[in-house]
Amino acid sequence: MDDPLYSPFLAGLLLGGSLIVAIGAQNAFILRQGLLRQHVFILCLICSFSDAALIAAGVAGLGTLVARSPVLISAVTLGGAVFLFAYAAKAFRRALHPDALHAARSGATGLKAAVATCLAFTFLNPHVYLDTVILVGSLSGAYAGAARTSFAVGAIAASFLWFYGLGYGARLLQPVFARPRAWRVLDSLIGLVMAALGLSLLARFI
Repeated sequence: MDDPLYSPFLAGLLLGGSLIVAIGAQNAFILRQGLLRQHVFILCLICSFSDAALIAAGVAGLGTLVARSPVLISAVTLGGAVFLFAYAAKAFRRALHPDALHAARSGATGLKAAVATCLAFTFLNPHVYLDTVILVGSLSGAYAGAARTSFAVGAIAASFLWFYGLGYGARLLQPVFARPRAWRVLDSLIGLVMAALGLSLLARFI
């Protein structure tokens, strides 16, 4: 393409995609909510807009400020580790008492609780600030003016595409998760992911 804004947009799209696709607490939560068909649209919207706000802040220069505040990073890291361990324990408890999809639906999470959990996964994760704000913000420095804006729009587009693809694409797996054993495996994997992430955060203090 001859459009000078296409290359920075594509660069932002690929960078945003590479950062967000990795298995993490937020993705695991959206996957489970998608399988249960609980508040999928609003939760995906929250994740996408949160990423958009953080990317915009990073491109605007907040990344430099956050990088210079070790106290802020430490506080978020510790709080994130505690939250991840608590959610891991909850996932392991579900794995010990699995239910089929219809049974899981009967214990649906309320919207307020789901939104609060989603926000916690988003903003209590220091990797969000390190990747979305600092990394994307610093790499956007390679562009100027409209090209820099195009780079940010590309990174933001990756978040919207991923979260909605994950949330609604999870429904394709519903026949598999009609069996309690599948939920046991999923919740066990979610618990392991959360616990591993929590340990990796605590390792920063050792």
